[in-house]
Amino acid sequence: MLLLVPFFLMTVMFLVIPLAIMVKSSFTSETTGGFTFANYFEVLTNSFYSQSFLNSGLISGFSAIAGLILAIIVSYAMTNLPDKLQDKLTVYINLAANFAGVPLAFAFIILLGNSGVFTLFLERANLPLFGEFKLYSWQGLAITYLYFQIPLGILFIYPSLKKIKKEWKEAAYMLGASSVTYWRKVGLPNIMPSIAGTFIIMFANGMGTYETAYALTGSNINLVTIRIAALVSGDIYARPVIGSTLAVLFAAIMMAILALSQMLLKKVRRDLA
Repeated sequence: MLLLVPFFLMTVMFLVIPLAIMVKSSFTSETTGGFTFANYFEVLTNSFYSQSFLNSGLISGFSAIAGLILAIIVSYAMTNLPDKLQDKLTVYINLAANFAGVPLAFAFIILLGNSGVFTLFLERANLPLFGEFKLYSWQGLAITYLYFQIPLGILFIYPSLKKIKKEWKEAAYMLGASSVTYWRKVGLPNIMPSIAGTFIIMFANGMGTYETAYALTGSNINLVTIRIAALVSGDIYARPVIGSTLAVLFAAIMMAILALSQMLLKKVRRDLA
């Protein structure tokens, strides 16, 4: 227990106390400093703040759905490779899943920015880059999100696909089932809890992304994480109490998502045990 004391102290100092201050600030009036619900009323009725939640939900939902589909395809392809090659790919995928933030945005700017390597190469070859594609827009943000969402999805989906026994497929084929029938009746039901849990984790991961989006687009795209940062430390007019209110609502949504994901992951473990 004594060895756990430093851990608990760090948790209290860097998680519990800041959270308590943030909640207190969200109920504090900007003018009088007293208790008020006006901050929540303003956030919930202001279309600009509502749009930030909607935009974050849209980009997170798109990156989670598209990333999950591609993750399933790649994971299934990996299961058909030699074991040694699978292990090497898993190491690379683990690295790619953790390569995010400002370094990821900077890498995309070098490759696909206005003066990026690929952009200049395609211009000199008289080949347009995906038509009207712009890195510093919703299109670029979506592709950047997919870069770290796909490896994250593979890390969760791949072990579930590895658990599917080849004997199940052979038995299904011997009984006259087609490949589509096998996946609809046997394969997908076994990995569906893992797919659902992975989607929720990827959605939460997309919602909480800040550094990549800010480094790539600045404040041009109204996302809730960027809006919170602007309100807390704005160069022109900071409103920390409103930022705290947004953060509390955002934290409540994230905790609900993560709680649901934990429930689904427990079901996955029971099914795969």
